[in-house]
Amino acid sequence: MAINYSFFFLLSSFLLLGVSTKRTSGTIFTLLNNCPYTVWPGTLSGNGPTLAGEGNYILSPGTSMQLNPPVGWSGRFWARTGCNFDTNGAGTCSTGDCGGLQCTGGGVPPVSLVEFTLNGAGGQDFYDVSLVDGYNVGIGVKPTGDGASGNCQYAGCVNDLNASCPPELQVRDSNGSVVACKSACAAFNSPEYCCTGDHGSPQTCSPTQYSEMFKNACPTAYSYAYDDASSTCTCTGSDYIITFCSSGV
Repeated sequence: MAINYSFFFLLSSFLLLGVSTKRTSGTIFTLLNNCPYTVWPGTLSGNGPTLAGEGNYILSPGTSMQLNPPVGWSGRFWARTGCNFDTNGAGTCSTGDCGGLQCTGGGVPPVSLVEFTLNGAGGQDFYDVSLVDGYNVGIGVKPTGDGASGNCQYAGCVNDLNASCPPELQVRDSNGSVVACKSACAAFNSPEYCCTGDHGSPQTCSPTQYSEMFKNACPTAYSYAYDDASSTCTCTGSDYIITFCSSGV
């Protein structure tokens, strides 16, 4: 979610993922690239120690990797596309850029996000797919494993919003191709779209024509900052497959 800071409260306790060959908690994330192009997964931390990796990942088409977060981990994932890094890890990405191969911050909007809080209230995992920061690639979360219990819904955005993005929200690359779709907040920077100022509460910030467009295309994804009721998922004791360019369940 410029970043929609009214929504950034969801990340207030986030810890950065670490890559590990040893399982340090009960949860395993599998990141799968179903896109026909290379994806550089990004991660964002909040409070707490950071572990190895810090976004220093690359996935060719059809490949996957696993991450093992610490107990109680919270954080976000996204896909970086069109990246070009030198041998020192310096460089930029067309979408989702985060300061270099090893992320130094969140993905620059517009970017599709997966957000997690593990072992939260009642021992549940809380997760969602968010388009509050806009959209760059389809993304999905699928709970998996014999130990999973609870609702354990699939969350994701399967439809290609770049293909249907209104001209006023489009982001194009040097070849003129639409590579991302801005949120209305990023495009217009006004309180009714950003849920700020007089519109800074669930009671005063309502869906707009743009958030409804996102919601209609991706019903299980956050479409604006206070879209909690139909977008937050819960599960207990699960591993998770996070797929870029997901085709659904």
